[in-house]
Amino acid sequence: MRNTIEEIRNERGDGYGSALPSHIIYETAKGAQAIPLSAMAFEAGEIHIDSEINEEVKSKFIMLLRIAARRGMSLKIFIDSPGGKVASGLPMCDAIKAYPYDIDIYVTGVAASMAAVLAAGGRKGHRFMMPHAKMMIHEPLIAGGMGGSATSIQRTAESIIETKKIINGLLAEFTGRTIEEIDENTSFDNYFNAQEAIDFGLCDAIATGFEADSEEF
Repeated sequence: MRNTIEEIRNERGDGYGSALPSHIIYETAKGAQAIPLSAMAFEAGEIHIDSEINEEVKSKFIMLLRIAARRGMSLKIFIDSPGGKVASGLPMCDAIKAYPYDIDIYVTGVAASMAAVLAAGGRKGHRFMMPHAKMMIHEPLIAGGMGGSATSIQRTAESIIETKKIINGLLAEFTGRTIEEIDENTSFDNYFNAQEAIDFGLCDAIATGFEADSEEF
């Protein structure tokens, strides 16, 4: 039975000499308990997207938003992600739009591809970047390359074009740019620093601290 902080640290590799811990360990009347950082963050009104966007991330994200909505919580979403599946990211965009309370979105590292769309999709005045964060937008990619019959290739190409129209339409809506401007700026891997992202309309301000103000954590 795990009763001490040291026993839990040894089991989880959360000792002082290891990488950053995934849990915070508390000593209670019933012994030591390890609380996941993600759970602690959510109780404080924070959700962190710090991995590839996929079906698992989508499902957990939407579940957390539903729980938070029932509690009447304002949220802060922190993004540091290389992007991922468009089919997983679009429902996350829908959930952010539908959330009935305030959401502040912060790009803390890199928000690329679908992650950039999520970051840009926050409400105006509530989209922030850390001073050295970056965003990257581009055209949808074909996962695993293209092969198969001529008909399959044609249908894959048509699907990619349709996905491009959806993503670029959202970026035009979020940034206030024209479709033509978005088409031009997503024709390559287009990186923006914080000020460039503000100028382009992808975010609203640079976060400079950790206080709970409109432009700070």
